[in-house]
Amino acid sequence: MKKLSLIIFFFIFQFSFSQSIEDQIKNIEQKVISWRHDFHKHPELSNREFRTSEVIAKHLESLGISVKRNVGVNGVVGILEGSKEGKVVGLRADMDALPIKEKNYLPFMSINNGIMHACGHDSHMAILMGAAEILSKNRDFEGTVKFIFQGAEEGPPPGEEGGARMMIKEGVLKNPDVDAIFGLHIAAQLPMNKVYYKPRGFYASSSRFTIKVIGTQAHGGTPWLAVDPIIITAQIINSIQTIISRESELTKEPAVISFGKVEGGNRFNIIPNEVNLVGTIRSLDYGMRDYIKKRIIELSEGIAESYGGKAIVEIDDGADITYNDPEIMNRMLPSLKKSAGNENVILSNAKTLAEDYAYYLNEIPGFLFELGGYNTNEEREAPAHHTPDFFIDDNSMLLGVKVMTNLALDFLKSE
Repeated sequence: MKKLSLIIFFFIFQFSFSQSIEDQIKNIEQKVISWRHDFHKHPELSNREFRTSEVIAKHLESLGISVKRNVGVNGVVGILEGSKEGKVVGLRADMDALPIKEKNYLPFMSINNGIMHACGHDSHMAILMGAAEILSKNRDFEGTVKFIFQGAEEGPPPGEEGGARMMIKEGVLKNPDVDAIFGLHIAAQLPMNKVYYKPRGFYASSSRFTIKVIGTQAHGGTPWLAVDPIIITAQIINSIQTIISRESELTKEPAVISFGKVEGGNRFNIIPNEVNLVGTIRSLDYGMRDYIKKRIIELSEGIAESYGGKAIVEIDDGADITYNDPEIMNRMLPSLKKSAGNENVILSNAKTLAEDYAYYLNEIPGFLFELGGYNTNEEREAPAHHTPDFFIDDNSMLLGVKVMTNLALDFLKSE
């Protein structure tokens, strides 16, 4: 009878504890929204997240969490120890904004002209700050939670280090050693209050390429005296796209080549000496990525030479494939379903987006999931990421706090 009473007490305690956390998460929603609005209003570019990192660090310190500043330039790391020793779980959010002029006339629209949170990093930070507050008030768990706020996810400025690789190099996964890591990405075009996941390859690798096309300058009225780099560039652009449409086995894995910048010339009647191209390669297969890189070099150099010009190609890898560990994803799937409800946890297709979160997953087990951010009752269409119209619904973030909190607690108590 005594044993039965203890069991009943244990389940009542567990239920009330869970309800208490559930209520705390609901009560923190307005704070999370307020943090997100503040970050959105004051966006900062990669490796320049000075104000952003200080806001985060002060919040973590106010919760009694041990804080390390300036990890990987402006990264902030908070360490929260539970009541007993145990495993270590990492939770990560990115901090940087993009060089985009916002077109949303919101009360909290960006005041930093030409800079905008157009990929949802403002919501990622606010969600993780919320999870940190909830976990700091419920420390009766075994183990340690490491909160990783990372800068320069969009890529450090030329000539600088930054992002996940730099934080890893500076020991973010050590002392204490992280056993597993979890992260989320808001998805502006997916319905809110739903979680999207995929084991194995989820996000693509990302490589940045530049092509300098060199010709011979001449008067626009005498093109026969020129080697026209604009004509060469047009042929290179068209031919490179055939690498995807005619040479890549897309039934195996998706791949993308996109040009983001074409720059050359300074006057209507001058054929310029050179044109510069900048673009990106995305692939979910390293063999395909390497083949695409090889063919970009071959086509660019060959086409330029055939017209009497020259092409200089440089390719830098920016992010690896985001590989979600299938074993730990399977183990933590009940936690996702507990947080969102069975019907709201959806198996996703792979994406040709890229995330330098991949580098953490190269080191330790973990996964990245997507959180829907679009209110389907909105009259406006869901905007794309990296655009001036990017927008998410504030009410989409509370589920993110719940999922991140539960993932941490459930992993720490799992065998």
